[in-house]
Parts: sequence; C-alpha cells; structure tokens
Amino acid sequence: MSFVDAAISRVPQPFRTIVVRHREFIKFAIVGGTTMVVDLAIFYTLSLSILEQKPVVAKVFAGVIATILSYILNREWSFKHRGGRERHHEALLFFTISGVGVIIAAAPLWIANNIFDIRTSLSFTALLVVDFVLNYIIGNLLQMTFRFWAFRRWVFPEESTEHEAFDQPEPASLAGDDPGRV
Repeated sequence: MSFVDAAISRVPQPFRTIVVRHREFIKFAIVGGTTMVVDLAIFYTLSLSILEQKPVVAKVFAGVIATILSYILNREWSFKHRGGRERHHEALLFFTISGVGVIIAAAPLWIANNIFDIRTSLSFTALLVVDFVLNYIIGNLLQMTFRFWAFRRWVFPEESTEHEAFDQPEPASLAGDDPGRV
C-alpha cells in the first residue's frame, strides 16, 4: 500500500469519496505547497540580501527554480497516470505554461512596485508583509488556477482524449451491418 493510499484510508468515509475524486488536484496542491516553500525561501534570501532593490528579479529567479522542481514532482507524482505526449514536447509545454504562471505570479508585485511605487512609502516590516501577500497569496492563487487548468488541458492530457475518435466503434450503417441494407 502506497503512502497516498494509506493516507486516504484514514480519511472518514463521508470525505473519502471527495478525496478520491479530487486526488489529482490534492497531489497538485501538495506539490504546489512544496514548491511554494522553495520559492519563498529563495525569494526572501535574495530579496533581503543581494537583490534588495530588485524584488521582481528575485521573484522571477525563485519562480524558475521552483518551476523546475514542480515539473519533476508533477510529472512523477501528480500527473503520473496521464500521458500521451513525448517527454520533450511535454517539458516544453510545461515550462512555457509555467513561464506564463511566473509572470502571472509576479504581476501583483510588479504593479505595486512600478505603478503604485510602494517601496518608497512603506516601512521595512510593512514591505515584507506586502511582498508576502502580493507574491504568495494573490500571485500564487492566480497562477495556480491558471496552471492547473493548462496542465490538465495541454501538458498532461488524458491519453484517451487524443485517441478517443479512433477508439469509437463505427456506426452499424457505415460498417455494412445495417439489416435494412441490401
């Protein structure tokens, strides 16, 4: 029994059906939480040291590192049962969509810094709180929604979706089995 199966077996029955039905999203969220911690650690390490005046650069760099980890974990765990694409094609789509996700996640911070110029009017502590809220609450919620939808649609599609038309039996009238035909 895998760790996931053992964990699911401990969930009370009324909720177990929901957990099983949304297992893929739950795994995606766990991977997202893990990579968020990595992203957070890198962002604050950089933005409180060598990139103090460039928080957007620190966020993008942290996002790239977290995205590489995210690909590995999502490919090998969250969407393991999906497939249908060659690995290089899948990786290209994943990193393209994740690149868009990094931009989406950095957008609230960019807007606050470049349009509202918050760095000049807030204290150091207030900036830490604002950076966290903009990056890791608003930005991550926006990008997580986009990435989950896009990964399921384009990167890790159900194998049957791409081959579904070929697996359908042809109608009896096309197959020559129509009893009304002579």
